[in-house]
Parts: sequence; structure tokens; C-alpha cells
Amino acid sequence: MRLLIRFAVVFALVGVASMVAMQTFGVEFGTTNYWDAHGVGLLIGLALLPRLTLLLSSIATGGLLWWLGWLVAPRMLVAVLATISYFDSNPALAVIAWLVALGGESTEKCWMRRRTTATLPQARVHKSDTQR
Repeated sequence: MRLLIRFAVVFALVGVASMVAMQTFGVEFGTTNYWDAHGVGLLIGLALLPRLTLLLSSIATGGLLWWLGWLVAPRMLVAVLATISYFDSNPALAVIAWLVALGGESTEKCWMRRRTTATLPQARVHKSDTQR
């Protein structure tokens, strides 16, 4: 149930943000259908190995912000690119990209934090230090 609520909230937020961007700022989103240009393999690659997939696929690269996104938060970059390119034709695909981005980035950071704290050497207390 929590996943369904999270999906609905993210869908609403992306929808409202996209509507504001189109109406207020005149942003035009792409009208191409994702399935006409790409397939399921690219989706799986972007979800599991986003940096490698972005680097080796035919997805357009950009300037400094694109490379910064690729380096720091590649799943967020995928979600932004999906929203810009496919929100008009496949809004559910853009929302799923945001769910994967938000869940994947936080899970990856949490996992790495646990892994680095588990491998840090513990300070050894010598027996003579505790008797003072």
C-alpha cells in the first residue's frame, strides 16, 4: 500500500511540475514514443547499470550538467531525460523512472554507507588503558 501511495505522490508531483514548466516557462517536452526508438533491454540497463548504459548507449550526451549528473547521480539524470523526452507520450514511464531514481539512489547511498562503516578498523583498547 505504501508503494502505491508513493507512486501516486510521485506521479502527481511530476505531473504538476511538468504542467507548470509547460504553461509558465514554455518548456516543450518530446512527443516521440519510447517504444518506437528503444526497448526493454535499455530500461533494464538504465535501472541496473545507469552509468555504463548511459555511456555506451545512443542516448544524447550534454554539457557540464549532464556529465555532473552522470558522475554524481546517474539515476536522477535518467529520470530527468525520461521526463524531458517522453513525458507527453509515456507519462507512466517517466514516473517509473523517477521512482527508480529516488529509490535507487537512496538505496545505493545507504548500502555504501553501511559497507564503509563496517570495513573501518575498530580502535583497539589495550588492557592497561582501561585500568588507569
